[in-house]
Amino acid sequence: MKNYTNLILAGLVIVLAAALVGVLTYVKNQPAEERAVQPLVEIAPMEPDSSKWAVNYPNQYDSLMKTKTNNIDTTYGGSSQFSWLERDPRQVILFAGYPFSKDYNDDRGHINMLEDVRATKRLNLNDEDPKHTPATCYSCKSSDNPGLWAEMGMEAFDKMSFNEMTPNINNTLGCANCHEAGTMRLIVTNPALEEAFERQGKDWTTFTRQEMRTVVCANCHVEYYFKGDGKYLTFPWDNGTKVEEILAYYEEAGFKDWVYPETDTPMLKAQHPEYEFFTADSTHYKAGVSCADCHMPYTRDGAAKYSSHDVHSPLLNAEESCGQCHTDTEYVVRRVNTIQEQVATTKITTEDAIIDAINAIKAAVAAGNADPALLDQARKLHREAQYMWDIVSAENSTGFHNPEYALKILAESTNRARQAQMLAAQSIGDTSLLTTGTYYATPTP
Repeated sequence: MKNYTNLILAGLVIVLAAALVGVLTYVKNQPAEERAVQPLVEIAPMEPDSSKWAVNYPNQYDSLMKTKTNNIDTTYGGSSQFSWLERDPRQVILFAGYPFSKDYNDDRGHINMLEDVRATKRLNLNDEDPKHTPATCYSCKSSDNPGLWAEMGMEAFDKMSFNEMTPNINNTLGCANCHEAGTMRLIVTNPALEEAFERQGKDWTTFTRQEMRTVVCANCHVEYYFKGDGKYLTFPWDNGTKVEEILAYYEEAGFKDWVYPETDTPMLKAQHPEYEFFTADSTHYKAGVSCADCHMPYTRDGAAKYSSHDVHSPLLNAEESCGQCHTDTEYVVRRVNTIQEQVATTKITTEDAIIDAINAIKAAVAAGNADPALLDQARKLHREAQYMWDIVSAENSTGFHNPEYALKILAESTNRARQAQMLAAQSIGDTSLLTTGTYYATPTP
């Protein structure tokens, strides 16, 4: 009799546990809902002035303001706006013929975005020049944008020049870029992101709140390009968000950012693909971790619990960020450093391979007797190798957001660069072009 009782009790425990798991899973996977708030003041829809939101949410606003003066560097990144061209002179060669070879600074905190985009030497502000900078470059720099997009549409916005749009842009990045006024719901505000999801058959309004704590970052932290004469902001996700799928998209579209001097290679410049990188089956993403969990950890001010908006590297406050899940944060920091050192070292090796390919293709072109088919294959591999390297280089984690993916991409990039070098040498029958380690060659301005 006692055995039967034990079996019945064990069965009840199993049933109750299964029911609890089911309820928790159901709750976690519910779409993000509007949360009832009782604001001290009403905030107008898409209000661009974040200081008005601060009346209701002072802790969030005050922490956001800290990004203006947070200029602390980590080993491989940070917020001090150091020059990548000075830190890694190879990039002057890699981006020769493109504005990034003249000015390529690491990003400062969010509040500095508007000031920094207006100050960069990459801008071409001559409106008489057909290559003038488009207003599209303001897309991720201001909380005025959601209202402007709603009023005029993104197509009209992007067709304007940077100079023409400037009088309409008065506020740096802020609350309206991520939140719905009144409910504080996390929302997609960038039309390019919404359109990219639509083309993938996805409806972001059905995503859970935890999913949205990553998706809102994709309003800006993504790969993109300016499509057509209207410079229409577009995310190249139609084939998928993996690097090979994005390369295939650009190939099908016949798109190039610039032509590399003396090689005639149609080149691509990666932007800052944190979202694509992190969501490519990374360990943390598969575990349900969001961008905000690490970069905007929950903190307390007395009885108030809020998500810090002082967005920066988790390495600067590992106890608050990593300590939410990991008990041994010292080990975590050491592990991050090991991963980043490996990726950073591999990245330099890849850069050397690409520059060897560039020098070989230059020599083959200059010879004047290259086999055109082999030379075109070399150019194609140069384009692919450099874009794959740039996907890792431009992504702001030195590989940590997805270490295995980063090293896999760099290995394939190196492989394609060496193939390009070999084909260039074969195109003119000159084995001396197989020399390696020649990155000190003088770059083309």
